[in-house]
Amino acid sequence: MILTAQQPVYLPWLGLFHKIGLADTFCVLDTVQYEKNSFINRNKIKTSNGSLWLSVPVQAKNHLETKIFDIKIAEEPWSRKHFKSIEHAYKKAPFYNDYISQLGEVLLGQKYVFLKDLNHELMKFFLKELKIETAVVFASDYNFVGNKSDLIIDMCKKLGATSYIFGSQGHDYADHNLFQDSHIEISFQNYIHPEYPQLYNNFEPYMSVVDLLFNVGRNAREVIMQGNVARIESEDQAALRISDGR
Repeated sequence: MILTAQQPVYLPWLGLFHKIGLADTFCVLDTVQYEKNSFINRNKIKTSNGSLWLSVPVQAKNHLETKIFDIKIAEEPWSRKHFKSIEHAYKKAPFYNDYISQLGEVLLGQKYVFLKDLNHELMKFFLKELKIETAVVFASDYNFVGNKSDLIIDMCKKLGATSYIFGSQGHDYADHNLFQDSHIEISFQNYIHPEYPQLYNNFEPYMSVVDLLFNVGRNAREVIMQGNVARIESEDQAALRISDGR
């Protein structure tokens, strides 16, 4: 079984879905420390005035001692503002009508207390629309122990994985000998960002996946995989190229 993992992300970018699509199981790593000014609670969309950050306000006091699964959303009227920004940015996109109502149901259909629940509902929506059937589990439902390579190895053992996909940052801390001793193959993603038809002049990469969906519709998954590895190879064959890990 091929496993990959990452912290939960708000309105994720394309590379995360490529990595998830390569795996049999994706573990939402919600038991690590919350990081301010990260992609956990914010991401970018493209507007007529350039890229725009959409940030979910959170209660980040004592965040250095707070795990992601315990982060609460602040009592501010953020969701309708985000939805209105998305409406305004993409109302002229060719596939706007295919997704805007469903996205609105996720963002506005309920009041989220915890950031992890908002991110999970959005992830379910995006995976469904991209037709990615990778199983999703949460680290908070298990008792994974250790740090860095030890944590990943324990995760692999408890979930029954024989192969693990790292993002680029894995090169900085993956202990190859530990994985070899544990009989777990590792590979490293290098996501080559595709270009696709996009509103508002020159193409801008690294937008949220909503930009892709509104602009290319049902071809979104094919665009995500375009020019990238479509299957996992062992390190002895060819390691996946390094990505920026977002």
